[in-house]
Amino acid sequence: MLLSLDPQSPEPIFEQLSFQVKGAVARGEIQAGAQLPSVRELAKELAINPNTVARAYDSLESQGVIVRRQGSGCFIAERAQTLADVERVRRLDAVVERVATEAFHLGFNAEELRASVERHLKRLRFPRAGAAKRRS
Repeated sequence: MLLSLDPQSPEPIFEQLSFQVKGAVARGEIQAGAQLPSVRELAKELAINPNTVARAYDSLESQGVIVRRQGSGCFIAERAQTLADVERVRRLDAVVERVATEAFHLGFNAEELRASVERHLKRLRFPRAGAAKRRS
């Protein structure tokens, strides 16, 4: 997994790190069960404060992306759906609204936004229809 951080970005480093791990999982670059580097190892590799890595790992754990095993480290979690469908839709709508609003203010039209979304969807490994929905 190759991670690159942008210290000039307005997005906090821990959020950049969290999103990059989530992206690598979504693209199939990291599989469920894979072990992540320790906090110290990753902090040293990226030349950042270990507390920043710990904060990113905390965020990923709270979102169910990783699991911590005492004495063993952090591992990519199985994709288990724990949120109710209503909450999942609410969160998706909030993300889409943010993206659409940002695209508008960057001067893109609806077709350009659709094309961009399609390009990104092709890079990700979504589960087959019906496989993502589980009983809540």
